[in-house]
Amino acid sequence: MGTSLQLADRLVPGANLESYIQAAARIPVLTVDEERDLAERLHYDGDVEAARQLVLSHLRFVIHIARSYSGYGLAQADLIQEGNVGLMKAVKRFNPEYGVRLVSFAVHWIKAEIHEFILRNWRIVKVATTKAQRKLFFNLRSQKKRLAWLNHAELEAVAEDLGVEPRVVREMEGRMASHDTAFDGPMDDDDESAYQAPVHYLQDNRSDPAEQLENADWTDDSNGRLMDALRMLDERSQDILRERWLTDSKSTLHELADRYGVSAERIRQLEKNAMKKIRLQMAEAVA
Repeated sequence: MGTSLQLADRLVPGANLESYIQAAARIPVLTVDEERDLAERLHYDGDVEAARQLVLSHLRFVIHIARSYSGYGLAQADLIQEGNVGLMKAVKRFNPEYGVRLVSFAVHWIKAEIHEFILRNWRIVKVATTKAQRKLFFNLRSQKKRLAWLNHAELEAVAEDLGVEPRVVREMEGRMASHDTAFDGPMDDDDESAYQAPVHYLQDNRSDPAEQLENADWTDDSNGRLMDALRMLDERSQDILRERWLTDSKSTLHELADRYGVSAERIRQLEKNAMKKIRLQMAEAVA
């Protein structure tokens, strides 16, 4: 076993995938006793060499799982590499007292890493964010029997099998059918099709210098007219408006009523009249 283990240890999936697969296939499968002995050495003694042998002897299993995800358009070497990460996590957490083979324990960790990698890289915009959406994403691909959109009967059947509403299945089907689009459009677009690029209809005008200057001038002008109108009021009305609208810790009607020795209703009337005068004054200034 030693020679084949050393051979596989020098290879990585991205360097030469076929050589890697062949090397992994030459590593003998562990017997029940061999696997338990290695697992006990790792679990109780922290034997790193035992962990290495457990990982390498299960590389063929990772390759087998990764091949089942070949329909997502991602590199096989990347899928295998992510599956290997899951295998190493499983080996680290494997307890020989579980009474199961490592391959049965590791399948969850391997698939979880591959799933996460696919969801991160399949589209620029995430197609699944919740746990339920992730489950639907992977199950829907296996449930669909053809490339065309699901008809009503197929939609109902898939929804029933997966335990979700039909609209949720249709929404995920639409997400999976979408494609990433370059914001600027392909470089080889001709003049007739170039206008379809998102850059031509998804514009953010907030960065327009002319509009920013116009908004700043409008704000300064409005603030100036407001201050001028406020100065036209008597001192008490100015104070009421400031305390009610222009401070961080606004005063209540009852607090102002206690300050001026009048009723809260009187303060409300003074506030209302002051606001009316300001609106009239600002309207006259504009005219």
